[in-house]
Amino acid sequence: MQTKPHPLIAIIPVVVLIGFLAVAISLFGSDSLSGGSQIALLMGMAVCVSLSMTVYRVPWKVFEKQIKKTIGEVSITLLILLCVGMLAGSWMISGIVPTLIYYGVQMMSPQFFLVSACVICALVSLLSGSSWTTVATIGVALLGIGHALGISEAWTAGAIISGAYFGDKMSPLSDTTILASSATGTDLFVHIRYMMLTTGPTFLITAIIFFIAGWGGSPETELQVGEYTEGLANTFNISLWTLLVPLLTALLIARRVPSLIVLFSSSVMAGIVALTLQPHILCEIAGEPSSVGALTRGLAVAYYGATAVDTGYAQLNELISTSGMAGMLNTIWLILCAMCFGAAMVASGMIESITKTIVRFIHNRVGLVSSTVGTGIFLNITTGDQFISIVLTADIYKDVYKEQGYESRLLSRTTEDAATVTSVLIPWNTCGMTQSTVLGIPTLTYLPYCFFNLLSPLMTILMAAIGWKIKKAAGLSSKVEETEAV
Repeated sequence: MQTKPHPLIAIIPVVVLIGFLAVAISLFGSDSLSGGSQIALLMGMAVCVSLSMTVYRVPWKVFEKQIKKTIGEVSITLLILLCVGMLAGSWMISGIVPTLIYYGVQMMSPQFFLVSACVICALVSLLSGSSWTTVATIGVALLGIGHALGISEAWTAGAIISGAYFGDKMSPLSDTTILASSATGTDLFVHIRYMMLTTGPTFLITAIIFFIAGWGGSPETELQVGEYTEGLANTFNISLWTLLVPLLTALLIARRVPSLIVLFSSSVMAGIVALTLQPHILCEIAGEPSSVGALTRGLAVAYYGATAVDTGYAQLNELISTSGMAGMLNTIWLILCAMCFGAAMVASGMIESITKTIVRFIHNRVGLVSSTVGTGIFLNITTGDQFISIVLTADIYKDVYKEQGYESRLLSRTTEDAATVTSVLIPWNTCGMTQSTVLGIPTLTYLPYCFFNLLSPLMTILMAAIGWKIKKAAGLSSKVEETEAV
């Protein structure tokens, strides 16, 4: 039987990881995600494996099995990432995003832009059940609109991500919502209704912050909008027909078609629009005169590689440049390294050792909820994946909540308030790296402005302290009641 690692030993790989990440960030800055962070994760994994094999005699086959299992679980995620890159390139080159930007900058007021972006993303994500799809589609368009209106990209990204993760968290179609409810044995709609007690106030506070922040318009906004609309109109065939693709995509989402199929189908439809309305753009990308071969080559490059279109305005050129599937390779590389580190920590028993130690210090309701929040965030940092964080947090605390007489819905809500929403704030987490790549903004740059994600863990702890709608099961032992009263 495998000996459980001592907590002081178990924490060493985490400390090593944090140390190497600090070095990577100091040396490479935002470019650390292009290799430095991956090395840090592998070094952390190496320390974990070395300690386990030499001190606790854990055979390598145990790690190998867990690594295969963990990477297998994220294989669909990796395919989704490639399709997100494909979709981002095709939606831009086909004129879909340029059309949305063209009309959006003329319709939206700078003062109300941030709060509008947050609410729009919340609604789209609520209907689709996917923050990834929301950010990759309407999020990219809103980023362009915000850029034209003179709004800081960090603020815009914060509004987009805040809204997208509200909808993802509250949607009955969301995989994380379904996972959190099923992992804790809670009815899905009971889980969603109970989350409203913390999520509703958090989203309201977030919307108010973005509303207040919007009242500081730039005097150059009108000029910037004129440049963007002129540049887009002179470069692309701006047409409302391009919006058929988003509408058909929304229809697929409404019919609950799997995300991978939705993203791929939407990319194919966008490719057809590009061939029909933007053949000159495809030929420019291919660098060849108009021909069937040039059109095919241009479309293929838009799907898989980097594209650059000259609009006559440098800032606009940068905005509409894309990187296709190739732009996702760093993300995939990072995810694979993060999964390896997380798998090693799970296989060695070090994750369990650390969290079980934390559980022993829980003496009341606030401590229990705070510990659950801390564990969810800790697992997001160490395993690099929100799904693993949700499952492990539920497994660790399920019996603890039951023993202390709390309903499973409290655990499911706290798990989502911590694990789901904070994943996007961690640069090497699958969510953090994906959204950073799609939006083209470093995770640590948009992090301070993701108010919904930052406030959610604090709100769930506050509600625990107040005790609002938190009930205990009947027949609770007097010992536990006394503990709760402390």
